[in-house]
Amino acid sequence: MKLSLMSAVRSRHALHRTASEDLWENTLSQIQSVFGRLVYLSSLRNPNTGRYEHHGLSLVFSEEEASRALKAAHSQVFDQWVQSNLKEQKTDLDLYLSPFNDKRNVLDTWLRLSPYRNLLPSSVRGVERKVYLSDLETLLQLLRNEYGVDAPDRDA
Repeated sequence: MKLSLMSAVRSRHALHRTASEDLWENTLSQIQSVFGRLVYLSSLRNPNTGRYEHHGLSLVFSEEEASRALKAAHSQVFDQWVQSNLKEQKTDLDLYLSPFNDKRNVLDTWLRLSPYRNLLPSSVRGVERKVYLSDLETLLQLLRNEYGVDAPDRDA
């Protein structure tokens, strides 16, 4: 049964030649915001090993090929984010936040816990890292003011 399932999955995706093409066409294209893609891709990185894991992609392709495709996509999406200007990033971040009912709570959590620091690909160093963090912290301050979120208590 498992073998026939694998064959069915492989034949259904035969039109997609690479794991990267499959990932972009079937998954990433469905995520409207660049920041949302960044969040999604970073969530697939195992925090203990640094390898990217995606069960469906690994069924169709090998675990190694899936991990490589996810890692490459993470870097591409990150590059797209940092190459955008602040106005474009703000618009994209607004799009990412639009489905959340309680944006104030999301922003408060981001300001207190800084989960956005874990969204960077592992290969990012130096200037790119500083630009990303600086831009995001600027955007968070703008959104904090826009949504009336109190400044986090750093001693708490």
